[in-house]
Amino acid sequence: MASMQSWRKAYGAIKDTTTVSLANINSDFKDLDVAIVKATNHVECPPKERHLRKIAAATSIARPRADIAYCIHALSRRLSKTRNWIVALKTLVVVHRLLREGDPTFREELLNFTQRILQLSNFKDDSSPIAWDCSAWVRTYGQFLEERLECFRILKYDVEAERLSKQGQGPEKGHSRTRDLDSQDLLEQLPALQQLLYRLVGCRPEGAANNNYLVQYALALVLKESFKIYCAINDGIINLVDKFFEMARHEALKALEIYRRAGQQAGNLSDFYENCRGLELARNFQFPTLRSHHKHFL
Repeated sequence: MASMQSWRKAYGAIKDTTTVSLANINSDFKDLDVAIVKATNHVECPPKERHLRKIAAATSIARPRADIAYCIHALSRRLSKTRNWIVALKTLVVVHRLLREGDPTFREELLNFTQRILQLSNFKDDSSPIAWDCSAWVRTYGQFLEERLECFRILKYDVEAERLSKQGQGPEKGHSRTRDLDSQDLLEQLPALQQLLYRLVGCRPEGAANNNYLVQYALALVLKESFKIYCAINDGIINLVDKFFEMARHEALKALEIYRRAGQQAGNLSDFYENCRGLELARNFQFPTLRSHHKHFL
């Protein structure tokens, strides 16, 4: 088994070197292509920051939209062709980092892309038991990122990029824009946020994936996003309760279902946090205190 793993690593290194060489010869976007291949190579470690910076620069708002579309196409091609869980996971990490830290133009172009590049339901790497477990997590991670994009489409803003607003000059913490939405927007946006949280808490690695450093690196990105998603849902629920008795019957029924699901999800998120607390990635994380929703309201 050890010799087979060594052979796969050597084969992966040869493929990466060959792909870089071809990019240098054939591509009109050779610097970008090389950065993508190097950021998503077969080495079992997170993408290097210098390669991520090059990719981010190529997708900045100052670049032509055609350049950004090419980058998405190149990442899509990388995902669709690989059968290696390391390459697939590192490609998803690149996409996630661009969604979190890149310009809004990347998110917009990714929404416009005809292929669903994050749909990896059929992906599997069965080369080893570790690869099998990590493949399952790659599929789950892809579902979360796809849901993240769908949530952006519905909300028209990115929850993670949102700056929490404050009222007055006091020391109290800021709140999400869901606190101030009208009933119609609230009933549209809260289910989208709840579906995103559903995908997020599903990103619990199992088996060998639970102790894998590369998986934990990506999981840390997911975990960071949970804080603002939870805050947006919780502020929305407060707003929902305030507006409940002014709603029409059909709106009130939707609101009750949202409220009921929020109570269930608080428990699921608490379990997710408990699982993450035992991992190396979460040593420096400050987990929020989750509020329980009063059942007597129902």
